[in-house]
Amino acid sequence: MENQDDWQPPSKTSERQDLETRLDYSFKDSTLLERALTHSSFAHETRTGVSGSLPEDYEGLEFLGDAILGFVITEFLFRTYPSRDEGKLSKMRAFLVSTKHLASLSRQLDLGAFTRLSYGEEKTGGRQKRAILADLFESIVAAIYMDGGFEPARRFILLQFGKSFEQIAKEGVDFRDHKSLLQEMLHKRNLPEPTYRTVDESGPDHNKEFVVTLNIQERILAHGIGPSKKEAQQKAAERALEVLRLNQE
Repeated sequence: MENQDDWQPPSKTSERQDLETRLDYSFKDSTLLERALTHSSFAHETRTGVSGSLPEDYEGLEFLGDAILGFVITEFLFRTYPSRDEGKLSKMRAFLVSTKHLASLSRQLDLGAFTRLSYGEEKTGGRQKRAILADLFESIVAAIYMDGGFEPARRFILLQFGKSFEQIAKEGVDFRDHKSLLQEMLHKRNLPEPTYRTVDESGPDHNKEFVVTLNIQERILAHGIGPSKKEAQQKAAERALEVLRLNQE
């Protein structure tokens, strides 16, 4: 799958069968699976039919999948940890549905290999981009829901999150994000809170890139780059933590 010309919708007897085996789900409507694997860049670059209509991309499915995923994870945590306070449960959920974690689950399924991307997105490593991989996982959740209903979607989510749930049960995860960890470190050192400034924004709507600076008392301590301001800020905070820890050694 070197470029979009080589890509073909997964057939029932080959790629589609392989992917459905990975998902542990067989689609009745193959067009849902095809849509769930279609990035908006491919849809805009490829026009079909005499009218030049665009093929459907996964953005709508991603929106639905995000809601389904959030509900299933929230319900699981609520039932599994009935005595945990809301703050702890919220941090656990935030970790589980984070872009980083969803991307890791997507990589385990190798969803990137089946994705339809534009030539440009392909050349810039789109199949391995964290944001795209996370979106793919959510779109697959929605596609399963649309094809088979809530229970198959719920079963898929719980199956894919199995090891992550075990990790949480063993308390092997620090649920604080980099920004929170940085604030704690600065507070301990009697330093002021950081400020984040977006200094650059580039790329088309479907492939934005933000550059953020992290400043402490008007001094730039670190930079962060990401597909959203939130992720860029997290990257900057992660880098700032590294800088402060090195300075402490």
